[in-house]
Amino acid sequence: MKTSIPVQELMSSGHLACQGCGATMSMRYALKGLGPQTVMVVPACCWTVISGAAPRSSINLPLLHSPFAAAAATATGVKAGLVSRGDRDTTVVAWGGDGGTYDIGLQALSGAADRNEDILYVCYDNEAYMNTGVQRSGGTPAGAWTMSTPGKDGSVRPKKDLDAIVLAHHIPYFATATPAYPEDMVRKFAKAKTIKGFRFIRILSPCPPGWKTDPMDTAKLSRLAVQTGMFRLYEVENGTTRLNMNVAKRKPVEEYLKAQGRFKNMPAAEITALQRRIDEFWETEKK
Repeated sequence: MKTSIPVQELMSSGHLACQGCGATMSMRYALKGLGPQTVMVVPACCWTVISGAAPRSSINLPLLHSPFAAAAATATGVKAGLVSRGDRDTTVVAWGGDGGTYDIGLQALSGAADRNEDILYVCYDNEAYMNTGVQRSGGTPAGAWTMSTPGKDGSVRPKKDLDAIVLAHHIPYFATATPAYPEDMVRKFAKAKTIKGFRFIRILSPCPPGWKTDPMDTAKLSRLAVQTGMFRLYEVENGTTRLNMNVAKRKPVEEYLKAQGRFKNMPAAEITALQRRIDEFWETEKK
């Protein structure tokens, strides 16, 4: 079957990810869009471990580990250093999880976005602090079990609207992606590298241990997230929003929730209420 995805692989075997890791699938596709003229800055997150023991790495690119709170600031410094050497073309990417983006790294992220620094920030959003044992983050949805929200109701707080926070900085390019749609993801990364200024891509990245799912179901779950309307595939370029997938005929949100052990105690009434909110959101999107 014909595909637009480049054949070149910049990620190798030998990484240290769990089976079915959405963050690993995402990195592979992202690198296909970015190409070899890229520097990766990684704060404390799963990818700190996945990349392998220094000085080796499972990606064939320069990779710099940064402090947890400073991915965007570190990437900004790397870009400034490259420019001072006459290199304005290398793409500098800050690649962080939701803990280091929604929470711990939000201040540095906001500062870089406000200054319109010429970097690409990527959040692979697996919806909890997975690297340290599945604790709740600002990206954890309501009703989800984590080690720090272990009660029958799971997380009682809704997921932080990071998209709105980032878009409030009026950046040149914003997009969402998920590994079940690799051509869409590769295209967005290829586009992002051609744009100057601050760019941001948020990836929904299923985590089998944290989501309590079968490693074989990672692509299925990220596809269901889109098909149920839980996760919207879209991009915003210079203020213009483009929906990348029309989900007018959505699958029931229960199909997505029931496939994950972290939602096993979510009451039927809350699932019904969530379905209603999703339906209302998409009805509003039509207008």
